[in-house]
Amino acid sequence: MLSESARMASAQEARFRVNYPNSTPRTIKVVALDEPSRDLVDEVSRLPWNKASFFTSMTFEGATPRAEQSSIKAWLNDIAGHTTDLIEEIAEANFVVMVATAGEDAQGASVIGEACLARNVTTIGLVVQSPETREDDLARTLGHMRPFAKMLVIATGRDYVEVMLTALRA
Repeated sequence: MLSESARMASAQEARFRVNYPNSTPRTIKVVALDEPSRDLVDEVSRLPWNKASFFTSMTFEGATPRAEQSSIKAWLNDIAGHTTDLIEEIAEANFVVMVATAGEDAQGASVIGEACLARNVTTIGLVVQSPETREDDLARTLGHMRPFAKMLVIATGRDYVEVMLTALRA
């Protein structure tokens, strides 16, 4: 009797294999939610990426949105200082990665999260902490982001952010 591995490597099973790569680059938007994250996002943006766009700040007018009923207007500022409409950027994205520093104000996650939810775009939250980060600071930032991120990760620095973006095929 053949083992499962041997059976899967057989010519008979080979006819079921897909003959093209499944690793196509995804369109990813990376947004810094606070001042300290701005420097990190700027630094990471200088590396070679396929289809990633990096934004260092966000501004918005209006009340906190609730999906399509919102009248909120929001803009993102990219690394070069150009301003673009949040909704237009999200419309062309596969993922939106929100980067926040533990202890900082991450309330912008609600604006991005609600806009992504309305357009069925996956949100990922990266909360960057340092060894000196206090538990209550981390908890406050996680509390702002948790309702609006499908995946929420506590990162330990720039290297982790790079690895995450590489894993997402940015």
